[in-house]
Amino acid sequence: MRQPRRPESSGAAGPHAPVLLAEVLEALSPLAGARIVDGTFGAGGYSRALLEAGASIVAIDRDPSVAPFAASLTEAYPDRFTFVPGVFAELELLASGEPVDGVVLDIGVSSMQLDEAERGFSFMREGPLDMRMAGEGESAADLVNGLAEADLANLLYAYGEERKSRRIAKTIAAARAEKPIATTGELARLIEKAIGRKPGDAHPATRSFQALRIAVNDEFGQLVEGLFAAERLLPEGGRLAVVTFHSLEDRIVKRFFEPEKSAPTQSRHLPERRVEDSRWAHIAKARKAGADELARNARARSATLRSALRTAAPARPVGTAGLGVPQIGGAT
Repeated sequence: MRQPRRPESSGAAGPHAPVLLAEVLEALSPLAGARIVDGTFGAGGYSRALLEAGASIVAIDRDPSVAPFAASLTEAYPDRFTFVPGVFAELELLASGEPVDGVVLDIGVSSMQLDEAERGFSFMREGPLDMRMAGEGESAADLVNGLAEADLANLLYAYGEERKSRRIAKTIAAARAEKPIATTGELARLIEKAIGRKPGDAHPATRSFQALRIAVNDEFGQLVEGLFAAERLLPEGGRLAVVTFHSLEDRIVKRFFEPEKSAPTQSRHLPERRVEDSRWAHIAKARKAGADELARNARARSATLRSALRTAAPARPVGTAGLGVPQIGGAT
């Protein structure tokens, strides 16, 4: 029987080390006595560090495999740690109860999930073409084998920014006509065959695997719902810290915090538009990992932290307008 992985320490530099940890703790400070929602618990790196700093934690995750890490923290901090299975899009409901001082979200796939070949997230490890974080619903194999060629191309283009999406989709369609594509290795080799690989470049399957994972887990929908849930949950002065790992996610978070900067320009001939009160203040500059962290943890290279403080303005209704959420349309 496969043994559960040892829960990580907040100071670990191993494969499950939380990225931008010091910066996240700073963004959520002061922490002593604070009640923080960790909406993407994973292996518990942020939660453990926040607990060590004196906070109480409500942790949320939809991945059943995190249970051993949650059990470890429950045993160590029975009075200050609570784990709730679920999606962070519902954090307002799942964290109901006492007032909340802060929320942290670490968006996307975790290194723990990438490390487990049987989860099918990584093109670097042979495994079933799955990618489901909660083990439910359509898998990546279902999309790869079931979508029409044009729809598959559009998905790879919109969610992976894959400029050669049509060529990839055509190669996949030809291969699946012979037999279904069942493993990560099969798909990665087909993509490499379709578009080639130059020495020194990222693996040619990188963008396509990203796109499929996002689609399988509705990651953009979850992100938007989670951001607005945090806006409703946090009181004035509450702190929200969001770590993203690619430009599409980061754009959504940036525009969520500062919607006025992405609003369309208004004609000077129209009546002046009423400017709504901002829901977020003290919006910090985007932060990236420093050289020391990059030397310890390669995953931190693509990470970006954005954070802000909640104002007293009433929360907005959920909506994607102006957030730059990718839409599946035409591919190149």
